[in-house]
Amino acid sequence: MTTTLPIERQEPAGGGIVTGLDAARLDDATFAAVQAAFLEHHVLCFRGQDLTPDQQLEFAARWGTISHHPYVPSLEGHPGVMEIFQVTGITETWHADTTQVANPPKITMLLARELPEHGGDTMFANMHMAYAGLSDGLRATVDSLRAVHYGTELAAQSGVDKAAVTHSHPVAIRHPETGRRTLFVNADYVRHFDGWTEAESRPLLEYLYSLAAMPEYQYRHRWQVGDLLMWDNRSVQHRVVHDYGDARRYLHRVTLEGDPLE
Repeated sequence: MTTTLPIERQEPAGGGIVTGLDAARLDDATFAAVQAAFLEHHVLCFRGQDLTPDQQLEFAARWGTISHHPYVPSLEGHPGVMEIFQVTGITETWHADTTQVANPPKITMLLARELPEHGGDTMFANMHMAYAGLSDGLRATVDSLRAVHYGTELAAQSGVDKAAVTHSHPVAIRHPETGRRTLFVNADYVRHFDGWTEAESRPLLEYLYSLAAMPEYQYRHRWQVGDLLMWDNRSVQHRVVHDYGDARRYLHRVTLEGDPLE
């Protein structure tokens, strides 16, 4: 039997809004349909969710193993839940989450607890489309490259072993579930290609970074309190739009451990 989801596609590049479902009470058939829709849309939003931190963790655990950030602490009493309440330069730049670890998270989930009256949207860029839009010659070049991802300054301040947050990944990974190629470099964590200097790497990296800003690759999520938003950290990049001044914006984040990238 096929389960039909109440889902509305947002943009050609991705994004789906799911209404009328309680994420804490999905039967197996519905959950299987959600999994398939997630791979198709890359970004899914469950509207109107009233989940406790434990319920958010329980839902996340259906997708895999809960990941713990290498140097940012969890919400007290709820290991794996990170409080998001401050916009930084890192979150305003196009990026994927925690790519500096050996197996970057496969999924990130955010639950909106408090939001500004206006603004605070999150932008997403489909990096499958960015890869497909490259010329044949440039695709052949990036297919042969790896990039070195480094932890941020916060990692050094937290005393984390540098080797634990410095890893090389392919520039164009194959999605572990679909097999599709996608660009996997971002300005937050990558400084150079493996075996190249930073000066040699910079022109090509800057071009690859710029692709996320192309409107035809994007979906813009306009938040509502109770949105449970999840995205594929392997196929999209994201950035927050900090256009709401000092208003409060408070979300709970959970990530799922990823697979080795090839």
